[in-house]
Amino acid sequence: MPVHHDDRVLLDYRTSDDAGVYRLDDEHALVQTVDFFTPIVDDPRTYGRIAAANALSDVYAMGGRPLTALAIAAFPKDGNEAVLGQIFAGGLEALREAGVALLGGHTVQDQEIKFGYAVTGDVHPVRFWSNGGARPGDVLMLTKALGTGIIATALKFDRATPEAAEAAVRSMLGLNRAACEALRALPAGAVHACTDVTGFGLVGHGTEIALASRCRLVITAASVPLLSGVLGLVDGNVPGGGVTNREHFAGTLTIRGDVAPALVTVFHDPQTSGGLLAAVAPEHASAAREALRAAGVDARPIGVVESGPARVVLD
Repeated sequence: MPVHHDDRVLLDYRTSDDAGVYRLDDEHALVQTVDFFTPIVDDPRTYGRIAAANALSDVYAMGGRPLTALAIAAFPKDGNEAVLGQIFAGGLEALREAGVALLGGHTVQDQEIKFGYAVTGDVHPVRFWSNGGARPGDVLMLTKALGTGIIATALKFDRATPEAAEAAVRSMLGLNRAACEALRALPAGAVHACTDVTGFGLVGHGTEIALASRCRLVITAASVPLLSGVLGLVDGNVPGGGVTNREHFAGTLTIRGDVAPALVTVFHDPQTSGGLLAAVAPEHASAAREALRAAGVDARPIGVVESGPARVVLD
């Protein structure tokens, strides 16, 4: 597609960022994103909440504050309207938790249910986070454990333990608001780059940062937090997105050392409403972790940024 040039557009799709940024004036910019997907859990209200948390996450990943949302829904012509109502109710609960105003939305008929939101937020035009700012020496922080895609697939076939299912749902319901606010409260410039780990998995979204920043992300496999029980579900429960992620990002991935194959699979697992992956200046890394803990976020340092060819290294 031809690129539309506008000096007010500070960030668009070309860097694979989570949202676009549009400057209004010297102090204000809009952050805009859209995200929707098919049901990931059976309970419609929970599905609606997860869809909202997932859509809001893109604004938080930019260091922004979500303000308004428009609902997007597809529903079968002969579907149970009570189910649709529960989906919308769950989404509204998450929006209210985030302090976001629902302005309206749009629905279409479809054979398969789909739900999500277009979200608009605000951010300072020179203080937003993007994929392209990581620098050698930065510490990589991850704010949520991995494994929602594998566990959700296992749930469809009644192969997930109650403990694993509960851990995955709890993670997906959690907003990235607290993590964003904790990182945003650090001194200006402490966070050099940020994204949320969603459909492309840890490796894929890490690769996007590496490519945009022209650097190498070295991830210590043993330090990456995993959801309870996910390693026991890897065999036979890898979603299609996990397979395509592995194929697509194979050319920019190096596996160094003795990294278990099951871990590599989880690192490619597509996440729904995943955590933030932030590249934090080394002098602010300890303060970032303490701020996140104080905000109730169990963030972990999982690696470092190095100079070198743009790729992800699992060590």
